[in-house]
Amino acid sequence: MFYLELFKQLERHNVRYLLVGGLAMNLHGVPRMTMDIDIILLLDDKNLDSFIETAKAMKLTPAIPVALEDILDAGKRKQWIDEKNLIAFPLRSEDGGAPALDVVLSHNLDMDTALKNASKKKLGDTTVLVASIDDMIKLKQLAGRKQDLSDIEQLQRIKP
Repeated sequence: MFYLELFKQLERHNVRYLLVGGLAMNLHGVPRMTMDIDIILLLDDKNLDSFIETAKAMKLTPAIPVALEDILDAGKRKQWIDEKNLIAFPLRSEDGGAPALDVVLSHNLDMDTALKNASKKKLGDTTVLVASIDDMIKLKQLAGRKQDLSDIEQLQRIKP
């Protein structure tokens, strides 16, 4: 299964990431349909290099006309966000099929704190770092779409 292999590869390559989005909602116990996987990366060069190795191992390529290695360039990431309104860097498998992986570039989390607060969920023999409920709520508030507002209500119901 794509999801399990992706998380194994992220772990194998020591990528510092947080799972967010619909799959994170599911792992927190909120049923939600989703067709992709959304993650946030710690954006230092070492971590991004490790992520690029993971993407190559998974045969993932950008769904936009840029090189995978362009994610290393902070100036390009800023330009994508500011000029192209690119909130997430989309990756697809070489065959173009689902599921897809979106690397969220524009968010309101302090990654060091968010990684410390992450929920560790076991999927098979792999540990997945899922954004905490509080951090999920922050992200959903920033996005502000109708689905996100519904997600916030669901997350607040299950919040300890």
